[in-house]
Amino acid sequence: MTFLELVAARQSVRAFEPDRRIPREILERCLEAARLAPSACNSQPWSFIVLDDPAQVRALALESCTRPPHGMNKFVANASALVVVVTEKMKLAARLGAQFRGVQYSLIDIGIACQQLLLQAAEDGVGSCYLGWFNDRAVRRFLDLSPTAKVDLMLALGYPVHPAPRPKNRHPLDKIRRYTQPG
Repeated sequence: MTFLELVAARQSVRAFEPDRRIPREILERCLEAARLAPSACNSQPWSFIVLDDPAQVRALALESCTRPPHGMNKFVANASALVVVVTEKMKLAARLGAQFRGVQYSLIDIGIACQQLLLQAAEDGVGSCYLGWFNDRAVRRFLDLSPTAKVDLMLALGYPVHPAPRPKNRHPLDKIRRYTQPG
């Protein structure tokens, strides 16, 4: 599979095989892909907490994703693993640049790292879904994180019930691309 084929095949999965676990070696490959991601000033402002015990996954999903107003992600309880992405303090140079430009580079950085993790998962046949809508206080409480820990994303991983890729609804290239010089 080429890289573009992999990118085209990766999709958000919201129906996981509930009793199928992801081998640790696959999870480790995914985390290694995330670890190798670039970041502003090489700040690497992330850490990843992995839950791959079915009881823990279900318990955290129930606490953080199924109760109002966060109740739209009930499918998370059937994930094989959850990756909680904790945003760490950035290096001084990255913080100064972020303040000067008004950009939260740490969010860009974790987005890049998480996409690399999810592309590796897709290459290994594991489906995934970004989770931005969850009860972060419940996550911090469940994992006994400090009140200052920033949980910006969670990633649900598992084997898709329906592995065939769906058609993607994306803008055509002509609509989003512009060269400054004629080719």
